[in-house]
Formats: sequence, structure tokens, C-alpha cells
Amino acid sequence: MFDGLRSTARESVVRALWDVPRLLRHPVWRTADPGQGNGLGVVLVPGFGAGEMSLSPAASWLRARGYRPAAAGVGFTVGCTAELLAKVLRTTEKHVERTGRPVVLLGQSRGGGIARLAAARHPELVHGLVMLGSPVLDPMGAHPNVMRIARFLTRLAAAGVPGLLDDDCMRGPCFDEHVKTLAEPLRVPAISVFSKVDAIVPWQLCQDPYAECVEVHSTHTGMGFDPLVYELLGPRLAEWAQETGTIRASSRTPSTTSSSPIVPCG
Repeated sequence: MFDGLRSTARESVVRALWDVPRLLRHPVWRTADPGQGNGLGVVLVPGFGAGEMSLSPAASWLRARGYRPAAAGVGFTVGCTAELLAKVLRTTEKHVERTGRPVVLLGQSRGGGIARLAAARHPELVHGLVMLGSPVLDPMGAHPNVMRIARFLTRLAAAGVPGLLDDDCMRGPCFDEHVKTLAEPLRVPAISVFSKVDAIVPWQLCQDPYAECVEVHSTHTGMGFDPLVYELLGPRLAEWAQETGTIRASSRTPSTTSSSPIVPCG
């Protein structure tokens, strides 16, 4: 019981905000090359119940380095999966038109799962995919407290409250379709960031077999404020920013070679 309480305390939003001064003092934040991003667009998809402000540090960090970040427009990411996916795809299409080339999708938690769905459905729009603490192997495998909130929202939706998670998104044909898509091979480079001290999403559920899986020592809610996350993403995003083209011709296979600590997926 006490372990569960300690885990919940670690994942509070207030605790995550304590990391902000550490991030702002870190060289990965303070040292910026404004030409690094080369105008590459990045669509930011927040996690369940988190809202766009949760990824505002990422947006600021990207903008200072010459990327063009854009909010996905999904609010608190609590609605129907199909509707959220449609919003992400609309935003992605607009940002592709705005920037003139495919964009990066960067999503946290549930937002990463929805970003993966978008990348699998329309790889021609996506240059790369970043997932932070995203349970792509089992969207229903999050901490019981999170799942209780999700089920409460489905009951409210059934009672007629609009804009919430539908029961069909947690079971039935809609759920089955999205789980199947989450298991499809990716045709874009992808990174799945996970943490073994994540008290919301078990790290094993982030082991996407078609992504480079990278471990950090961060809480779930604190990933967007963790300097190590930006240290890991910096060179990968910079490499993507210098590439041209619209789509990778073949499916990506698991990678075990990198200059950073990698845990092979699968």
C-alpha cells in the first residue's frame, strides 16, 4: 500500500513542476542553435488529462532551435480515440502544408499512442515519431487509478456528457481496430522513451518493436521536463531535420545500435 502511495506522490503534477528550474539551468536548454531545426514541423500531442501546457517546455525548446512546433488541438486528450485521431490528422495535414514537408509527431502517454496511430495510417505526412511513456502494447495497461478515471469518463459519456471517452474506445470494434493499428509496422523512424520508475505506465508496455526504445530515469508526468529526454532527442531530431523526402520505402525493423543507452524492443 505504502509503495503505491509513494508512486502516486512521485507522479503528481506539482512534483513534475519542481523539475522546471533544473531543466532551465541545464546546458541542453541554455545552448541553442537556431538553425538546427531547419524549419521542420513538429505536432505536439499531450497525454490523457494533461492539456497542451504539459508540452509547452518542449514547444519552447523546439522553437528556439529552429523547429516549428504546433499544438495538436486535442485539448486534454480525454475524448473518443477516433475523434482525437481525426483531429491529430487534420492538424498534421495543415502543418505539412504550412511547412512544405512531412512533420514530426511528438506525443506523451496516450498522446503518443494516438500519434502512432496517425503515423501508421498516414506515413506520407510523418517524417518521424516520438513517443514519451506511451503504452502502445496495451493501451488499457496503465495504473489502476488512471483506468478508474477513464471508466468514470465513459459512464459520464453514456449519460450524455459530450467530448469524453466512449465505452467503445475501451472495448468492442473501435478498440479492437485501434489496437490492431498500434501493432502495425511503422514506415517512419520512431523513438519510444520509457522509464522503469514510471508509476503510471509500466515500462514494458512502451517496448514498440518498430521503434528505438530509449530508457530515461524520469517520472511519467515529468518526462517533458527532464533534461535527459532533450539530450536524447536533440541529435535524433537534428538528423531528421536535415533529411529530405516524404516517406520511407520499407518498414522499420528494431534497432539496437546507437550512441545512447538503448534497450532493444521486443
